[in-house]
Amino acid sequence: MVNVGCRVIREFERAPASLVEGFKNIPASNISDVMNRLYSMQSRISPYGITPLAGVAYTVKTPIGDNAMIHYALDLAQPGDVLVIDGGGELSRALMGEIMITYAWKKGLAGIVIDGAIRDVDCIKAMPIPVYAAGVTPQGPYKNGYGEINYPVVCGGQVVCPGDIIIGDADGIVVIRREDAPHVLELAKAKLAAETERIGKYRQGDLDADEHFAEYDNLLKKLKVQII
Repeated sequence: MVNVGCRVIREFERAPASLVEGFKNIPASNISDVMNRLYSMQSRISPYGITPLAGVAYTVKTPIGDNAMIHYALDLAQPGDVLVIDGGGELSRALMGEIMITYAWKKGLAGIVIDGAIRDVDCIKAMPIPVYAAGVTPQGPYKNGYGEINYPVVCGGQVVCPGDIIIGDADGIVVIRREDAPHVLELAKAKLAAETERIGKYRQGDLDADEHFAEYDNLLKKLKVQII
C-alpha cells in the first residue's frame, strides 16, 4: 500500500563527496550563470548565520506548521547532508530553532535550508552551521507526524531531489542536479577563472572600455533604441 503524504525513503544515491568539495570555493552566482540562471532559489530564502554552505540534499516535506518529520530526518541524515525542507513557505510557525539546529550541527550535517520559518535567531547566528530560511517567528510548531522524507520537494521556487548538490553563500542558494554536477563544475571553474582575471585587470585600471562599449552599443542598435 502506498501512503502518499506519509512515507520515508531511507536509501538514495548521493552526489559524490569529491564533487561537492569541488564547488565549495565557487560563488553561487557563477554556478547559477553556467546553468543559464534557472536554478537559484528565490531571494526570500536568506542566510541566518555563517556562509557558505555545500552539501547533498536530504529532502523533507512537512504539513504547514508541523515538524515531526524534520525530527525524524535529523536522525536519518548523514554527515555532509543538507536538510532541504519544504514547509510550504508558511511563516506563522517556526519549524526549527536552537535545539534542533544544535542537534543537526553536532550530527555533522552540512546545513539547513527551510522554505518556512525558524526561531532563536540570535543563537543560530552564533552557530558554526549554515542555516537558510524564509523568515522568523517565535511561535513554535505542531508535531502531528505527517510528511515525506527523500521525495522531491519545492524549496524557494526550485524543485530539489534527494542527492542533488546544494550550494549557498551570502547571495543565496543554487541547486545542482546530481547527474549534471560534473559538467556544471567544469563550467563554473572556467567562469570563476575568467571573472577573477577580468576583475584583477579592472582593479589595476586596465579597462576594456572600447570592447565594452561596442558590445552594448551593438545590442541597443539591434533593439532600435533611440539615442538622442
